[in-house]
Amino acid sequence: MSEDAPRLYLATPPLAEARDFLPALTSALSAGEVASLLIRLAGDDPRRNEDIVRALAPLAQEKGVAVLVDGSVTVALRARADGAHVSGSGDELADAVKKLSPRYIVGAGGLALRDDAMRAGELGADYVLFEGDDREALADRVSWWAELFNTPCVARAASLADVAPLAQAGADFVMLDDAVWTDSRSPAAAVADALNHLQEAQP
Repeated sequence: MSEDAPRLYLATPPLAEARDFLPALTSALSAGEVASLLIRLAGDDPRRNEDIVRALAPLAQEKGVAVLVDGSVTVALRARADGAHVSGSGDELADAVKKLSPRYIVGAGGLALRDDAMRAGELGADYVLFEGDDREALADRVSWWAELFNTPCVARAASLADVAPLAQAGADFVMLDDAVWTDSRSPAAAVADALNHLQEAQP
């Protein structure tokens, strides 16, 4: 796959503990090159969340995967993740950029409007995440962003069938979550398929 080809970004389900998820993560990471992993957390207990990230992050990092924590700069720093993913383009994002950039990655999601995405880019987010149930509308937003802005764009694929169209629209990264973890074959099979779809999407 070329250096400019879209890359795969995995996101966990909201996790209350790490142990039961370890086999699925191990399977997914065994299938090929994953660029990033977003660890989503189910609870609000910082210590427990740090334990979850500490249990999972090294497994990914030793494979060269950048690990981000959803919603908590503090947990990301204390658990030695590679960055944090925050929602919106307001004070929380500005605070994350101030605390983490440029050493750590700061991602921005929950961007309902195009203006929100532009504001996130202006604040210094390292990437913007676009998601939605309407694949055509999502691809249109990705294409718009890719044509006008340099900040990388992540597009969430709801299914494996969405991977290639979103890559073709111009996404720098394609995010997969439930489509990987609920695959009846295995997470590894889903990741392998996703990587093939990314390859096929190249001109």
